[in-house]
Amino acid sequence: MQPTSANTPRTASDIPASLRVRYLNLGDDDVIGASCHYLELADTGIVLDAGMDPEEDGFRALPAFKLLDGRPVEQVIVTHAHHDHLGALPVLIQRFPQARVHVSGPTARLADILLPSSARLQKRRLREGSSTAAPVFDVETAEALSYLYETHPLDTDFSLNAAATPPGHAISARLYHAGHVLGAVGVFLELDTPDGLRRIFYTSDVSLQNQVIQPGAEFPRGPLDLLVLETTLGADPDAELRSRKATEKAFGEALARAIERGGVALVPVFALGRAQEVLAMVDRFKRRKMLPADLPVYTAGSMRALANVYDQTRHTSPRLDEDFEVAAVDQRRVPRSDSRLPKLLNEPGIFVVSSGMLFERTLSNKLATLVAGHEKHSIYFVGFSKEDSPGGRMLAAAQERARTGEDVEVVIDTFEGPQPLRCEVERYRFSGHAHRRDLLKVVEDLRPARVLLVHGDAEAKEWMADNIRFFHPETDVLIPAHGEVYEV
Repeated sequence: MQPTSANTPRTASDIPASLRVRYLNLGDDDVIGASCHYLELADTGIVLDAGMDPEEDGFRALPAFKLLDGRPVEQVIVTHAHHDHLGALPVLIQRFPQARVHVSGPTARLADILLPSSARLQKRRLREGSSTAAPVFDVETAEALSYLYETHPLDTDFSLNAAATPPGHAISARLYHAGHVLGAVGVFLELDTPDGLRRIFYTSDVSLQNQVIQPGAEFPRGPLDLLVLETTLGADPDAELRSRKATEKAFGEALARAIERGGVALVPVFALGRAQEVLAMVDRFKRRKMLPADLPVYTAGSMRALANVYDQTRHTSPRLDEDFEVAAVDQRRVPRSDSRLPKLLNEPGIFVVSSGMLFERTLSNKLATLVAGHEKHSIYFVGFSKEDSPGGRMLAAAQERARTGEDVEVVIDTFEGPQPLRCEVERYRFSGHAHRRDLLKVVEDLRPARVLLVHGDAEAKEWMADNIRFFHPETDVLIPAHGEVYEV
């Protein structure tokens, strides 16, 4: 199935007109950036996610909302509170103030924290000169969204009919636990018309395996007419070979070694999801006496507020252990003053701080510049780092050091320039995304007639496409191009 111009979508001639669905990819999917998808069914426009590209600033970070000009937008469903799925929501609602916004209960609470925080960060970066881009929304705009969120429990149908939905047509949605982070959901859509039914499922970011706090994902029953499938780990052959239990054990042993050397362990994390999972692991290591019970653990920023949301929703959202409380893990706040940071490095401790990729002008980046030159210290990555990020450069430098046995340097902060890398650097692959064999299992179980592959780099999507076509030749596979309209 090939794309056509935005004005002349390809017609699926074997599908009655009332059942046809138009799909438009508004985000730059090949770089796992701003996630945003548009569906038009029964004259009703639905936007799935409204993210910002974390690698860009200002309006360059937004999805191509201009492509929605002249199209109906009555419904918005945000699957979870990560920046690349939620961050552009204030801008979208400014353009389409009539749209209803649907989220899970935990995502609404998280958005109340994260969107105003994003507005403040954009303003501060412009003021400090680390960005030349004007903020795309302010705190007041972000806070006003709180009154618009329509929250829905899992596994419960709700209507998406709008004024333009033709008589005799019904559009319903249902949210399924996605296992990615707190509040993350997949979205099941059903279009019921006099000509029949269409069944659509959007996985968004999904994890089939249990994490420490979050259980694995749940799905609707197949078959489906259309599956919109994430492909983040499609190009990662190692992910499918890893045992989470073995990785967790190795991570705990590494933390113990770092402490025995008298050093600190810096664990760069994404503030939502990975941070809470790492704190839960540290708590487990202490309970198992792998780490001293009184070992200080430092956190900062919004992590305590996010921990409170985790704890307040532990009885109303899926958990592996409803009694576990993130905020109950003993934590100390990292001092705001940069001058006090070096003093904390004189005693063993664990720093669980963002950003996960060591982006410049973040606390993890500042700490990395202080830690990198000392053999007793360690930096343990627990998530993905893009090659051109400071975290990616550090991992590459550590690999070069291991390969050659020679001293290496790395640029962590461009203002500081190259500096020696002497600390231990390791990566432990704790992912909130399904590996590619699990994604193939999703296709097998849901039996979709068509699959749209999204939210992954080109290599990931091509691997998934090739393997779906091989194992499921009856399934039509499409890699949608950015900005093109498809009729499916």
